[in-house]
Amino acid sequence: MSNRDFSRLSLFIEREFGIKMPAIKKTMLEGRIRKRLRYLGLESFSQYCDYIFSAHVVEDEIIHMVNAVTTNKTDFFREPQHFEYLIKTALPSLIANQEDGYRKTLMVWSAGCSSGEEPYTLAMVLTEFAEQFSGPTLNFSIIATDISTAVLDKAKQGIYEEEKIKPILLNFRKKFLMRNKNGEQRLFRIIPELRSLVKFRRLNLLEQEFDFREELNVIFCRNVLIYFERETQAKILNKICRLLCPGGFLFVGHSETLTGFDINLFPVAPTIYMRPK
Repeated sequence: MSNRDFSRLSLFIEREFGIKMPAIKKTMLEGRIRKRLRYLGLESFSQYCDYIFSAHVVEDEIIHMVNAVTTNKTDFFREPQHFEYLIKTALPSLIANQEDGYRKTLMVWSAGCSSGEEPYTLAMVLTEFAEQFSGPTLNFSIIATDISTAVLDKAKQGIYEEEKIKPILLNFRKKFLMRNKNGEQRLFRIIPELRSLVKFRRLNLLEQEFDFREELNVIFCRNVLIYFERETQAKILNKICRLLCPGGFLFVGHSETLTGFDINLFPVAPTIYMRPK
C-alpha cells in the first residue's frame, strides 16, 4: 500500500467513522483491506481506493471495510468492579431517585458492544438483581450497538467458545448458558430468555444524533473513546450526556478519563460518572 493510498483511506475512515488511523497502523490496515481486494478481484490498493471513492460504490462495501478495520476486544465481566458498582450502588440510587421508589423499566445502553459479551453480562447481573429486588416487579431494557455488522451478527447468535465463558461465575453458567449438544464442539449459547432482553442494532457514534426514544439510566461506553480524536470524543460525550437521565450513570474504560471535558457529569468512582440529579 502506497503512502498516498494509505492517506486516502485513513482520512476517509477518520472522517466518516471517527476512528484514528495514524501512520503506525498502515501495516494493520494493509493486512485487513487485502482480504477485500481478493474478494472483489482487485489487483492493487490503488484500484480499491478508486472503487471506494467512485460514484458507483455500494454502501455494503463501506460496511465491509468498517468490519475489516474495527478492533473488537471484549470479554464477559470485563472490568468486574463496574458490575459490582452497578449492583451495589448505581441501581439502588436510580431506584431511590424515582418518586414512587422504583422505575418500571430501567434503560441501559451498551455502546460499542462488539460480539455481545458486555450486554449479555449486563443482562445476567440485571436479571439477578431484579429477581432479588424486594419492591414491585423491576423491568429493564438493554440496547446494544456497534458500527460493525459482523460482530453484531455474532452477538445476536449468542454462541461462544468454552474459553470465552471462563470469566462467568459457575452459577451464572448453569443458569444462563446452554451447552452445544454436539460434544465435539465445546460451544455454549446464551439461553433464549436472556437473548430476548438485549436489542442489537448498528450505530455510528458520529451520527448527528442518537435515535433513543427515552432517557437512559445507565450507559456503558467502555474502551470506545480511545479510538477517537479528542474533538470527536467531546462531541460524543456531549451527546451521551443529553441521553442520560438526571442521576444516571456513565461507565467508561479503565484507560479512559473525562478530565478536561466540559460536560455535565461528575466522577463517583474510578471511570464511573454521574449526571447531577
